Amino acid sequence: MIKNEQFTLNGASGKLIIGDCTYDDKSLNPPIIIFVHGFKGFKDWGAHHLVASYFAQKGYRYLKFNLSHSGVTSENLKDVTDLEAFSSNTISKELADLNEIIEYVSLTYSGSEIYLIGHSRGGGLAIVQAADDSRVSKLVTWAAIADFSSLWKAEQEEEWLKTGKIFVENARTKEKMPLGKTLLEDFKAHKEEFNIISAAGRIRIPWLIIHGDEDVNVKFSVAQELAQKQLKAEIHKIEGANHVFGASHPYQGTELPVHLQQVCEKTLEFLNRNN
Repeated sequence: MIKNEQFTLNGASGKLIIGDCTYDDKSLNPPIIIFVHGFKGFKDWGAHHLVASYFAQKGYRYLKFNLSHSGVTSENLKDVTDLEAFSSNTISKELADLNEIIEYVSLTYSGSEIYLIGHSRGGGLAIVQAADDSRVSKLVTWAAIADFSSLWKAEQEEEWLKTGKIFVENARTKEKMPLGKTLLEDFKAHKEEFNIISAAGRIRIPWLIIHGDEDVNVKFSVAQELAQKQLKAEIHKIEGANHVFGASHPYQGTELPVHLQQVCEKTLEFLNRNN
């Protein structure tokens, strides 16, 4: 039977990490997949629940969680509503959260192999983490970025530091979401540490790079750039796919979108083959 267990952990700056783990209770000590969501994303966005069920049915534990400063609260898991937390997010906080999750999994599911899947900015986080974390044994990135600063324009930085914040738009609600200057300051203070391309060159575990060739948010050439830095990585193009592989929020369907189904199938084949 497929089960879903909820959990909370203390994340960065005392904010909660809210997560859940989907699994088939017939599977004994299966490998565990940790999914890292992207910028403006969260664990219950779109079709993430269907992805979790897909992998649980194939014999994996699938853990997804909200980064502590995602702006999603325990009162409303379906949207970004805590704009103060969202505004004060940094890459350091996200990596601290991811490390906390891996630590939790290592203790809770001792002996299980740990695989990371990261989407978009979550893919960048997963690359940086996996480059130096011996607890992670496989890596899959979906539409990953290759530079954290690609999420803003260089010409915004002067104004950002002067005024203390810039705004990004929520494409669905059209709401203007603030980003505090701590994000920029943190990135600049840890530029080498947060260099995704450099981290990609240090990956020593099996790595699958998946990207849609109609992704307007993160171009397919970014996937090629990552693959060039780690020639042992596998790269797979999803023909006609956008940045979210056909999903949307809220997602009302009961089946995975066609492109996201292809992503899951390719990921499963990779994980099974590299056992």
